Amino acid sequence: MTNGRRKTRGIVLQVLYEFDYTQHDPESILTRLSETQPLSQEANLFVRELVLGVISNQSKIDSIIQEFAPAWPLAQISAIDKNILRLAIFESLLDNKVPTKIAINEAVELAKKFGSDNSARFVNGVLGAVHNQYNKCECETGS
Repeated sequence: MTNGRRKTRGIVLQVLYEFDYTQHDPESILTRLSETQPLSQEANLFVRELVLGVISNQSKIDSIIQEFAPAWPLAQISAIDKNILRLAIFESLLDNKVPTKIAINEAVELAKKFGSDNSARFVNGVLGAVHNQYNKCECETGS
């Protein structure tokens, strides 16, 4: 499923974007999208895991975004960029199932595809700072 993960992250981003704007039930969004974009059972589970993980940890993730992008209040960050950051931070810091560099690379690719001209650079900068700080903390604690 490695090649399909980029596609599934795109679907995760769609769900997070719609949820961010409408506050529709994430399960309803997932069900509707699965009808128009059929996925394997494994991919479907991956999408659900990421969506529900991001949403259940959103306040913690948003605090991290604010810490590393202090010049940009959350309300001023585009919904696409904000949700790309949320997904990557969840995957790299909280879920820990993919290496941080892969999460960053996938986030930058999503930003290139769905964001504005400056999205990839912004996403890469914020996630790079997050990665550098959290790796520094791990090294200092011996983890």
